[in-house]
Amino acid sequence: MAKPPLSMTPTGWFQVAWCSEIAVGDVHHMKYFGQEMVAWRARSGRLTVMDAYCEHLGAHLGFGGHVEGEVIECAFHGWQWNHEGHNVCIPYESRPNRGRRMRTYPVAEHNDAVYIWHDTERREPFFDPPDVFASFADGSSAADYYPRASIYEPNLELHPQYVLENGVDFAHFKFVHKTPIVPVFTRHDFAAPVSYVDFTITFEGDENQSIDDVRSGVEAINGGLGIAVTKSSGMIDNRTISAVTPVDDHTSDVRFTVYIGRTPGKDTPRAELKAQEFGQEVIRQFRQDIYIWSHQRYSDPPALSSSEFEGFTAIRKWAMQFYPDGRGGSAADLRVASLNEKG
Repeated sequence: MAKPPLSMTPTGWFQVAWCSEIAVGDVHHMKYFGQEMVAWRARSGRLTVMDAYCEHLGAHLGFGGHVEGEVIECAFHGWQWNHEGHNVCIPYESRPNRGRRMRTYPVAEHNDAVYIWHDTERREPFFDPPDVFASFADGSSAADYYPRASIYEPNLELHPQYVLENGVDFAHFKFVHKTPIVPVFTRHDFAAPVSYVDFTITFEGDENQSIDDVRSGVEAINGGLGIAVTKSSGMIDNRTISAVTPVDDHTSDVRFTVYIGRTPGKDTPRAELKAQEFGQEVIRQFRQDIYIWSHQRYSDPPALSSSEFEGFTAIRKWAMQFYPDGRGGSAADLRVASLNEKG
């Protein structure tokens, strides 16, 4: 299994679980960015994500560790750790170990998703994760939509950047998703860590129609490489969230969520059934993309056509800010390459 040319430890917000997977008192174990982690929810409802191995003798807190009020307790010797990673109790000593601390991660919960901020340099977050409702500032909320439909595809051989680049890839819609005409992009804004891409699209009609006649469009907001949210208009009202999180040097977990809007005055069982059917169609189309991404090789430099150049160049330049070396590779890879050049 070849290591991908892009670093699998980018900076940003990444989904690691669903909120509903971690009830009060639960300890949830997982692996991301090559690290064993646990997420646990205190009695107050506060959610904490931290590295999994107890700093005492290395027991894995995800196997036997349990929540005691506002702390997590190791099953091996009863050492207790708080939400900041500090040891607060050694049950057989008069004071805790103040010299050791477990790594914790900034956490955000939006749209029933648990996001962590990952940064190899351990900097504080410098942007917020996008919210599929609030970020579009149109007054919408989850109450305006049917309950989400979602999928979870673990351990796929793909990189988060593949998914983000799909957002500027106008040509694939006609060939992968069978749109009658190629979409036209109306906005590329890559001036900040949160970027914006808008385009017109239709799934109806034929190739002889004019794009000027299309009244359907998609607005996309990219929160770094880990999260993209979209709002669609002019068709069945829907919102989506795609979240791709590296597991190790080779694989990522993919989560995808779709919300279908309720129609005031027509919120009937039949309408809900049609909404569910449309939601499954949106998911089917996303799976078409996953199939390609999971067998893709990163092409650098790519053989772009003239009409593709602007979008792909802009998004790849924007993406470099999220890598440890600012060039797409890890700092360690860069050093090895440098040493090899010196020979």
